[in-house]
Amino acid sequence: MRGWFYILMTALFMMVATAPVMADSAPPLAPGAIHLPMRLVPETATPRAGSTVTLAIAATPDKGWHGYWKNGGDAGLPTEAHWTLPSGVTAGALRYPVPGRLKIAGLMNYVYERPFALLVDLSVPAGLKAGTALPVSVKLDYLVCTDTICVPESQTLSTRLTVGDGAIDPAVRAEFDRWRAALPKPLGGEGVIETQGKTVRIAVPLPAAVGVEDAYFFPDRSGIIDHAADQALVRQGDQAILTIPAAAVPTPGPMSGVLSIGEGKGLAFTAKPGAIAGAADTSKGFGAIVLAFLGAVLGGLLLNIMPCVFPILSLKALSLARGGADERHARTEAFAYTAGVVLVCVGLGVILLALRAGGQSAGWAFQLQDPRVIGVLLLLVAGIAFNLAGLFELPTPAFAGRSGAMGSFATGALAAFVATPCSGPFMAGALGAALVLPAAAALAVFAGLGIGIALPFLAIGFIPALRRRLPKPGMWMVRLRHILSVPMFLTALALAWILGQEAGVTGMTLGLAAALLASLGFWWTGLRQHGGKGRAFWPALVMLVLAVAIVVTVKPAAAIAKSAADTAFTEAKLDSLRKEGRPVFAYFTADWCLSCKVNEAAAIERSSVRDAFARNKVAVLVGDWTDGDPVLGRFIERHNRAGVPLYLYYAPGAKEPQVLPQVLTPSMLEKLGA
Repeated sequence: MRGWFYILMTALFMMVATAPVMADSAPPLAPGAIHLPMRLVPETATPRAGSTVTLAIAATPDKGWHGYWKNGGDAGLPTEAHWTLPSGVTAGALRYPVPGRLKIAGLMNYVYERPFALLVDLSVPAGLKAGTALPVSVKLDYLVCTDTICVPESQTLSTRLTVGDGAIDPAVRAEFDRWRAALPKPLGGEGVIETQGKTVRIAVPLPAAVGVEDAYFFPDRSGIIDHAADQALVRQGDQAILTIPAAAVPTPGPMSGVLSIGEGKGLAFTAKPGAIAGAADTSKGFGAIVLAFLGAVLGGLLLNIMPCVFPILSLKALSLARGGADERHARTEAFAYTAGVVLVCVGLGVILLALRAGGQSAGWAFQLQDPRVIGVLLLLVAGIAFNLAGLFELPTPAFAGRSGAMGSFATGALAAFVATPCSGPFMAGALGAALVLPAAAALAVFAGLGIGIALPFLAIGFIPALRRRLPKPGMWMVRLRHILSVPMFLTALALAWILGQEAGVTGMTLGLAAALLASLGFWWTGLRQHGGKGRAFWPALVMLVLAVAIVVTVKPAAAIAKSAADTAFTEAKLDSLRKEGRPVFAYFTADWCLSCKVNEAAAIERSSVRDAFARNKVAVLVGDWTDGDPVLGRFIERHNRAGVPLYLYYAPGAKEPQVLPQVLTPSMLEKLGA
């Protein structure tokens, strides 16, 4: 009854405030008409026992009508939800997307004039048997308005869940990804609020590299600011300072809210009372972008030591020595190689940003979450390995010319594509920053990654002294090629294993069959080349086309368990362990991430580390991101990372986790919790 009283009072207030307009233009209202129709959508109709399932209350306002945010502003009310749930099932708070603003008769309203969705998490108790029915119903009381009239409405929505395997339809997952993308993203750290007379100043912990357009602060409650007043924002290092006229009777104390930074984009934060430094300094924004760019360059440079890239780089560098390249030739090849690398990195960055703009929680190396891409990579790496081993020779295209520019470009593109499965030192923070930077700055960071990968060959091409230090050509180069084929064969073996993890035994078998078919084509081509026959490459080309046709039929295997149930990461499990006062080591990995697997073998899975964890009662949670789980993706993103690996240590009682380096040692982990 209390909720309805406030709704009716607000409706009456709106009618009085807009009475002159209503007298002439109020539309006739049909009795019982619903102007904000809603539907209740579960992310999965078959949640697992002991899990959390997200429901969406999807609303579509009639033309000319609008609903309200959780703080309606000067004249609005939030939606009230009254749940009817099975025994043991509990519902969390409603989560609202970033609202819009609507000013009517001098009153500022926080509203939704377009379709929107409120999200809520239901906790399903453990121990329920598969097939158990879970009927869910919710009665929604809310206010819906036009520019001239407000109407209190009520709807009762229901759905039926059944305890099962938690399968999510891809179309539904895409819809929920869009809805989640509309939610404000949490900011790390607390802000500060300071009231000085009739002015409120709020310092928001906003990294200097984050772009802001048309900033506006939406407080979670009234009594803080004058909603209808203009808001001023200045940047001061890694803070954004808002200056806003205070409410008529400001309410002191901590507060929370959402800072809108662009169309449909918002950042959620909390603030406590305190003092805010006055001088604004906007000079560091560009510096932060430069820092991210340099981090990407250094990270890309380190990718050259990966076993799948080092052979390509080595042979490309030695090709200059073999050809006795003059200055112009060397620079042309260096430019072409760099162009191929940078183009692939920027292209992947464009696709990644487009996917995220569409609401998906994609991260770096997103393409490796598709087993078909793994299959194609397997064929490419196997082909490179057999070429290095001397089974066949790659022909030089006639259009490449004496400089071999087209060949260098293709080699650079290939090196970049096979070098991108993982993030490494310097690279992780840089790519994490790229995801919140403006598009132009983000693409500059991705270009920096490509420049870093190309930097060694670029230096060889432009610095004659380095070329003079390269060994002179000889038979040793043939032996080196054969030696360098070994890491490429190991890479192919690793890709076959990843394919099995993503697509099961059937998928791995198809991938190996395709690789065998392509290898037969390479062998046949090698025989024709050694025999001096024309069109020697046709057998390899035909077999490679057939092999690709096989791998594109590979599909992800359903529900492949990769970690024990008691160590699989969920935020609920993390919260439960932290409430118990236990230290927690949470690490996020993927089968396609080379540096992840190296850290696991060299540090995490060492017996000394496991013994230290047991002595110190450190709980270990594993987040497997092999299949691109959007829930894990959003959690990783909240820690300013664009991909894996990510290592977090939660000390007992600490508010925030310690982010560990991306290169782990056993001694580093043994000290945790000590």
